[in-house]
Amino acid sequence: MRRLRSALSLAVLAAAGFGLAGCSTLRPTQKAFAPDEYSVRHPIRLASTQTHLDIFDTGRQLDRRQIQDLQEFGREYAKHGRGPIIAAVPSGVGGHSMMGAIRSALSSAGAHAPIQMTPYHANTQLGTAPIRLSFAKLQAQVASQCGVWPDDLAGGRDLDTWHNRPYHNLGCAYQTMIAAQVSDPIDLVRPRAEGQVDTVKRTKDIEALRKDQDPATNWRKDDVKVKEAQQ
Repeated sequence: MRRLRSALSLAVLAAAGFGLAGCSTLRPTQKAFAPDEYSVRHPIRLASTQTHLDIFDTGRQLDRRQIQDLQEFGREYAKHGRGPIIAAVPSGVGGHSMMGAIRSALSSAGAHAPIQMTPYHANTQLGTAPIRLSFAKLQAQVASQCGVWPDDLAGGRDLDTWHNRPYHNLGCAYQTMIAAQVSDPIDLVRPRAEGQVDTVKRTKDIEALRKDQDPATNWRKDDVKVKEAQQ
């Protein structure tokens, strides 16, 4: 009888253990299969954005600083701009008198696009109302939002943080920096076409290899001046 009771007790304990194992919270969850790669969680995408430049009223003649700003704005448009240049001109404060100088500065930088003028109401009590120039261009941007912390890194009531996976915000700042620094956003999509080959340099390198010579460029230094400086 004692052996039978012991066997029954062990069976009851085993059944209870299997029941508790079925209720364990360490089962795989959807978050456990989230992507680890930061480039997948925070992808860089190409989107159409607006580039702005505010020009303040200095009379019919622009000062040197604003002329330089306009020329840089025009070069940026000539390189990446699409469509017309929009000029939001404040109404009733004489902003139209500056448009001739603005067109001249943009044209000197290679921006020969049509300028569409649109008026807007300006409140002089809020300060000087500028002429806002804008155009559309293609820009690289991170699709997700940085600084989002959906989970507690130190753990919490649930056991999702026990999976030891990268936190959600990891890599977002890095991707944003890369997107801001890229010169041409299309470079993130495909490589550029091969440029023109320097046939003279290539022929010289091939001849050097045939003669068992180093084809690398020999950068000469003025040893005499270096020795005189050391003395």
